Amino acid sequence: MRVVSLVPSLTDAVARTVPGALVGATDWCTHPAGLDVARVGGTKNPKTDRILSLAPDLVIANEEENRAPDLDALRAGGAEVLVTEVRTVPQAFTELERTLTACGAPSRPRWLDEAEAAWADPSVAERRATAVVPIWRRPWMVLGRDTFAGDVLARLGVDHLYATHAERYPKVPVDELRAARPDVVVLPDEPYRFTANDGPEAFPGLPCALVDGRYLTWYGPSLAEAPRALAAALRAAHR
Repeated sequence: MRVVSLVPSLTDAVARTVPGALVGATDWCTHPAGLDVARVGGTKNPKTDRILSLAPDLVIANEEENRAPDLDALRAGGAEVLVTEVRTVPQAFTELERTLTACGAPSRPRWLDEAEAAWADPSVAERRATAVVPIWRRPWMVLGRDTFAGDVLARLGVDHLYATHAERYPKVPVDELRAARPDVVVLPDEPYRFTANDGPEAFPGLPCALVDGRYLTWYGPSLAEAPRALAAALRAAHR
């Protein structure tokens, strides 16, 4: 089986579960460390000719991370494309199992069982908290409706304030975000790299949780560690 992955989460999952199956991955596929495969561009601008030259048996993609015209071009070139949709944690487990089976996994991997167990009963604070979750600045953008990251936070007792917004990633002026007075501002390090010196200063007087974006937005082996790591970051914001 020769697989090209256009999704960092799926790259990590396939590389750990079906060693040797991956022959290509995006420039943004950083896990597992030291992955030695052909690089085929970004998630939004993959080099379709390069992908087709690798003669993949399967290209794995995601309906949010990858653009339909690129996937259509791969299909037109003769590639089989599997497209995942992941908006919730349970959906992540279903899509991971489907993808791994398609990639030739002989059995369900142990890490997937561990991840499901971790999310079966995650540690949740006694009182639910409200949050805003910026994912970009200049302009400011936040999590809106129907997002995987929003479902992750909700399962940890954190309700983000734009969960019912008409858009999935609305642009919201920072003054409005401050005026919403959330219990916590969740600042991931991807897609925008928020840091202690870039982000919290925009929300004076509000607790800010700096979180590893891989635990908030990736669905793969990191899911097993995500509840503990995110809960720790959220607690640290209130110290």
